[in-house]
Amino acid sequence: MQFGEDETTIARVLSSASLSRLAGDARPASAAPQAGGAVNLYADIQDQRLFKVILDHLPISLTVQDSSGRFILANAMAAADLAVSAERLVGSAPGDFLSPEDALSRREWEQGVISGGKTITAETVVADHEGRRVLLTSHTPVFITSNNLLISSSVDITEHREIERRLSERAHIDKLTGLPDRLRIQEHAEQIIRNERAPFAIAFIDLDNFKHVNDYYSHAIGDAVLIKIGERVAAKLRPGDMLARISGDEFVLLLHGIDGREAAEPLIAQVLSDLKQPFYIEGFEIFSSCSIGVSFYPAHGDNYETLRRNADGAMYGAKGRAKGQAMYFDDGLGKRIAARMEAEQRLRLAIRDRRFVCAFQPKVDIHSHDVVGFETLVRWRDSDGEIHMPGQFISLAVELGLINPITNFVLNETLASIDRLDAAFGPGKSVSINIGAKQTGDLAFMHTVIETIKSSGHADRLVLELTEDAIIEQGVFQSEILPFLRKIGVKISIDDFGTGYSSLSALADITADELKIDRSFITRIHERPRSQSVLKAIESLGHTLGMDMVAEGVESAEELIYLQTATRIRFAQGFYFSKPVYLDDMRSGTIVGGRTSEVRSSAIQDRISGRLRAPAAARSR
Repeated sequence: MQFGEDETTIARVLSSASLSRLAGDARPASAAPQAGGAVNLYADIQDQRLFKVILDHLPISLTVQDSSGRFILANAMAAADLAVSAERLVGSAPGDFLSPEDALSRREWEQGVISGGKTITAETVVADHEGRRVLLTSHTPVFITSNNLLISSSVDITEHREIERRLSERAHIDKLTGLPDRLRIQEHAEQIIRNERAPFAIAFIDLDNFKHVNDYYSHAIGDAVLIKIGERVAAKLRPGDMLARISGDEFVLLLHGIDGREAAEPLIAQVLSDLKQPFYIEGFEIFSSCSIGVSFYPAHGDNYETLRRNADGAMYGAKGRAKGQAMYFDDGLGKRIAARMEAEQRLRLAIRDRRFVCAFQPKVDIHSHDVVGFETLVRWRDSDGEIHMPGQFISLAVELGLINPITNFVLNETLASIDRLDAAFGPGKSVSINIGAKQTGDLAFMHTVIETIKSSGHADRLVLELTEDAIIEQGVFQSEILPFLRKIGVKISIDDFGTGYSSLSALADITADELKIDRSFITRIHERPRSQSVLKAIESLGHTLGMDMVAEGVESAEELIYLQTATRIRFAQGFYFSKPVYLDDMRSGTIVGGRTSEVRSSAIQDRISGRLRAPAAARSR
């Protein structure tokens, strides 16, 4: 321990004051001094050398600074912590060991602690010949013999923090792969940001179509593939890198010291290449691939969550462009991600506030021109009154898992509208709603749909339109849901037929009541001989299976005339008859914006005899 030569009086009092501090009797800087206690305690010590021995043998570092910031007392542990001799330390200031800027900042901080009059405790990291150490330091301002002093004591907690780190690593391990989990890699990244400020890259890795591996082989083999993927990528890690599994088929790779795309590209290309190589598991040769999004610290965020989110957004960009590739985050992508996040938030609010409305498009008998049914189509009416078509939000709702509440809204609105539709067009008209492929496999959701339909009393009026993707899913829908629907009288329609991948056996198994031919086969059908051949084949298939046929997207008199004269298709929908119309815009027996049956019939006859004007001029929507 060393005392400043010109601080003898202060040192004598300080020695006893320091011991008093250890006994819990020290007074804060803001308190008035009390006479007698410190002097009496010093008298009890008798020997200043004993005080020196005591301080130098304390398992903590101890320093005292005067009002100018100079050290007037330092024990041996303090000198060792600062890697200087005690003789050099006393009389100097912390700023003597720092850069001018850091010295000024340190002095301002010290003065703030003294004026605040309260103990401040913080962890600091020091590096010396022994390596990196973590110190827990308390700074206490005190007032002694008319002097404002700052007493600082530090305890080395490096070993304690290392034990905590190891325990944390063990606690935050993914049980399947043995890799770090989501919390562990977040902690690792934040430690780098907090302690090192070193650059690094965050690569968000998502396996492409991994669900097919689970469905085709088994979940057990899928798990084995995940383990192999972790092992294959982890084998190429460099010191400081970390690979974590954060959920099902998603991994995050931290690449230490990587500050930009040029440095990252070879490493990312290696990961893409490695994961395209087959895995051999239980006699199967299994191929996989991944899409990767990459962001960089500090360019793309100053915390882990921002970096992960930006890398995640880049990964989705890669999947949208072409699976099995990487995309690097940039400002343009950031703006698109921000726009998407805004759209997500607006959609969630729209669902919460029920900002949806339903429009009804009639299904028409193309020979009698009678309205025989309606398809319910949802619209999103934004808070500013703007109307969004389904193509602008349904895919997003499916992706976010928000499609079920929207479908429930449409179902309830449809059932509630049946009486008004009957009043306008007569009883018995069918009403149909669309059900997505993923929804048909959701047992709980479909049971809710069934109960809602049963309780309405209109089950025999309802048609559920399913896509071909839903038809080919040989799962709970056909085994458990379809029998219930049949039992209560609900009909099934195959929507947009011809655009999916349904097989003849799947069509036969589901025994649908109606087949809706996609508009891509109807548009300009009178001018497309090859499409006419395909349409005849679809028509023949539908009639063979006993299904009603509906042509979607009829927009011109020529298309309608072809369907009437060259096919056995009986029903149609499309703008030629009417756009989807809100319930409040309907009149009894007709639809605002559409043509009456008499006008359509006359127009068709005129067209057949060659007297109809061009469809664009004659059409009224």
